[in-house]
Amino acid sequence: MRVLVTGAAGQLGRALIAAAPAGDVVKASTHAELDVAQEAAVRAVFAGFAPELVINAAAFTRVDDAERDPGTAERANAAGPAVLAAACRAAGAWLTHVSTDFVFDGRQSHPYGTDARAAPLSVYGRTKLAGETAVLRELGERGTVVRSSWLYSAAGGFAGRMLGLMRTKPELRVVSDQVGAPTHAAGLAGVLWALSVRRAHGLWHWCDSGVASWYDFAVAIAEEAVRASCLPAAPPVFPVGTADYPTAAARPAYSVLDKRATEKLLGVTAPHWRVALRATLATAGGGGGARA
Repeated sequence: MRVLVTGAAGQLGRALIAAAPAGDVVKASTHAELDVAQEAAVRAVFAGFAPELVINAAAFTRVDDAERDPGTAERANAAGPAVLAAACRAAGAWLTHVSTDFVFDGRQSHPYGTDARAAPLSVYGRTKLAGETAVLRELGERGTVVRSSWLYSAAGGFAGRMLGLMRTKPELRVVSDQVGAPTHAAGLAGVLWALSVRRAHGLWHWCDSGVASWYDFAVAIAEEAVRASCLPAAPPVFPVGTADYPTAAARPAYSVLDKRATEKLLGVTAPHWRVALRATLATAGGGGGARA
């Protein structure tokens, strides 16, 4: 199968390339190589490569920066998926698109199903919701949208940023009243490939099992990083409330996703987030870096 992976330089894009099924012909395009919102550029790639499947990992994920630059967020998160969906429809290709738990307002107290009402609090969440809506509207039964949460790798997302700070800061203060489910990039990549191969159309959820606050996650990163020799020692981590740590973008207080339908379809059980974190850092080879 001929597969186009967009956003190939990001943590998810790299994981998708690493998990590509043997025998598939994969064209990995970074943002510098392909701006998915440029219709002419997308048409040229389709004409030259003729993908049968597109996995869209391209996105503007800097949540607070999106509040200050909504135009760039809209271009990457809403216009780009719409352009890809139109190109896939014209070419008869399948599109698998990645969305986020930030489409929810966090007022629910139990895991969000795919049928839960979306009510994003931020520019990031609103633009991601617009992107997934465009894909499903344009492609119907020829497209897949997968929402995930708190995506990380050893060199990216929250874990990558925490590892960088833990090397330089004497102590850290992390929000303890926002709850979700961390998701390791390699695991999400495997699910995206599996859903794509099965041509599982519609909206799906995926995250690692268990729940955590950002504070819980940071404490676990410190402990597991020392265990894996990614850090010689870790600074203390203290909990703070959202009100004590103001940010440009509002974030959902609770955004755990109900992934049971995905687990049933694929015949798998998501690992507990702490188990996945330990495995991620154990294979980092003492690495880890700044947020991607």
